[in-house]
Amino acid sequence: MKKNWQLAEPWDQRLARFLVSPFVGSRLHPNHLTTIRLLVGLIACTFLAYGGKPYIHIGAGLFIFSNFLDHTDGEFARLTGKVSKFGHRYDIASDTVIHVLLFISLGLGLRNESIGLAGLALGVAAGVSVAGLFLLFQLLERNLKKKQAGLPRFFGFDVEDILYLVGPIIWFGGSVPFLFVAAFGAPIFGIWALWYYRSALIELFSANEKGTLE
Repeated sequence: MKKNWQLAEPWDQRLARFLVSPFVGSRLHPNHLTTIRLLVGLIACTFLAYGGKPYIHIGAGLFIFSNFLDHTDGEFARLTGKVSKFGHRYDIASDTVIHVLLFISLGLGLRNESIGLAGLALGVAAGVSVAGLFLLFQLLERNLKKKQAGLPRFFGFDVEDILYLVGPIIWFGGSVPFLFVAAFGAPIFGIWALWYYRSALIELFSANEKGTLE
C-alpha cells in the first residue's frame, strides 16, 4: 500500500491529461504539443537572456508554462495511442535543450548585475551538469523501467517539479543565489545519483560489455 504522501500520479500530469482529452479524435498530434512546448521554452529563455525587468519576470512565467506543457504531449500520446520512438526522443531532446538554456540564459541575463559575466560561467556550469543529469536519468529510466528511476514522489509532486519554483525565485529577486545553487548543486546531485545507482549502472555496463564481446 502506498503511503498517503506518495500519490499514484503527479498533479500536473493529471491536469495535462484533463486539458488535452477534448482534442482526442482531432488532427492534433503529440509532436505538435512538443513543438509548442519547445517554442514557448525558447521564447522564455530569450526573455531571460535579455535580462532586466520586466523581461526576466516574463521569461520566468513562460518557463513555468513551458514546464507544464512538457506533460501534455506524453499524456496525449497515451490517450490517442500515438506513442512513437521519434516522439519520445523529440520530447527528451526538447527537455534537454530548454533546461540547459534556462541556466545559460539566466546567467547571460544577469551580466549587468553585480555578478557580471561570472553569471554566464555559472549558467554554463549548471547547464552542462543538468544535461548530464538528463542523460543519466534517461538511461536509468529505460533500464529500471521506472519513472525518474524510482525517486520518491511527495504529495503528488515529483522531484523534477522543483523546477516550478524557478518562477517565484526569480520574481522575488533570488536569481543570483539560485544560479549559484544550481551551478554547485547540480554536480553534487549528479555525484550522489552515480553513487546511489552504482549497482544498476555497474550491472548495465557489464551487460553491455558482455553483449559487445559476444
